[in-house]
Amino acid sequence: MSDIFENLRTRISQVAVTKRVGRIAELTGETLQITGLSQGTSLGDRVLIHSAEGTIGGEVLRLSKAGITVLPDGSGLGLAIHDTVEIAGRAEIAPDNSWIGRIIDPFGKPIDGRPLMPGPSPRALRASPPAPATRRAFGPRLETGTATFNTLLPLVRGQRIGLFAGSGVGKSSLLGKFARGVTADVVVIALVGERGRELREFTERVLGPQGMARAVVVTATSDQSPLVRRRCMWTAMAVAEHFRDQGLHVLLLADSITRFAEAHREVALAAGEQGNLRGFPPSTSHTIMSLAERAGPGAEGSGDITAVFTVLVAGSDMDEPVADILRGVLDGHVVMDRAIAERGRFPAIDLLRSVSRSLPDAANETENALIAEARRLLGAYERAEMMIQAGLYASGSDPSVDAAIKVWPALDAFLAEDSAAGAADSFKRLEACLALGRK
Repeated sequence: MSDIFENLRTRISQVAVTKRVGRIAELTGETLQITGLSQGTSLGDRVLIHSAEGTIGGEVLRLSKAGITVLPDGSGLGLAIHDTVEIAGRAEIAPDNSWIGRIIDPFGKPIDGRPLMPGPSPRALRASPPAPATRRAFGPRLETGTATFNTLLPLVRGQRIGLFAGSGVGKSSLLGKFARGVTADVVVIALVGERGRELREFTERVLGPQGMARAVVVTATSDQSPLVRRRCMWTAMAVAEHFRDQGLHVLLLADSITRFAEAHREVALAAGEQGNLRGFPPSTSHTIMSLAERAGPGAEGSGDITAVFTVLVAGSDMDEPVADILRGVLDGHVVMDRAIAERGRFPAIDLLRSVSRSLPDAANETENALIAEARRLLGAYERAEMMIQAGLYASGSDPSVDAAIKVWPALDAFLAEDSAAGAADSFKRLEACLALGRK
């Protein structure tokens, strides 16, 4: 009860006695030129735009002595010269422990039909990561609930991995498995630019009661403005940092960095940047990398943020700008292949193109030997697959290919298995699959 009153006192103390008000002087494309607010206004400040049609939000993009440039959250239809614009303060969020099990928008407002109180301490949306010299190393290997990630692609506490996939190859289902199965105290999920109908399906069917019981879902749908979609990812990271600073282990699932980057591109182009990296402005690299650096192991005395960032790769192009930028700053990347999904194996992970940089430290000597053997046999099968399928391979021509043919059906099935019994059991099953090739 005391926490509730503390939150109320904080809200009351934040109520402004006076308001700074400007006026719309010009409407240019998607942006507004505002006079009367140049003094004391900072880049990134939030504004409220009042018109005959109602009130919408916005963000300060540029400053000059003559005025400020604002990008509205929504459509500018109905806005007129001399409409009033009010400074609403810094871009902040005030997470609270009571948010667990809830669905919120990027402004911390509930969208699941129940009341929600903000926490007592606002946090900056674009905070700095922990100082590099104070951050701990990776923690122990995590149970994930999937055989692949318990063995061949281990996930450890504080690791940041990228999930590179096209649309419709089972990415959301895999995120749901992580939300339910990965060992963590709290799960924070960012759904950026998703279709509106998918939110309820994801929370009720993919996550289910088990996943929602320890999750905070932050969502901005595809029809919302780029400001709101970009803010969604920053809000989710700030919520994760709130729990990390309490010493908890947080699993952050971000879907997707591509839509976050696309939202940033729209905002940056409206602010006057030029798109010179396949249409993305120069600030895209820093925006993505600064977001990724906020996840990972915390400083001494705090918790950790283990992060899974999804990237939409059209046509499996791993060299497109967003994928290339993110892959360079992460601790591993997992590639999902449409051809594997089309033959019915889920998760459709292309193991040979995927890497976990927690290895070899995340496994012991025996386990590393099993991982190396599995990769070697899968590689041998892939090199000879065309000949095998065409019936041109003669048994006995290559001992490695002979062994790969024996283990491939069992190993391929192993990659699709769930693993409720844990990593030790998964390695036993992997050993049983590989033993088929030694006979």
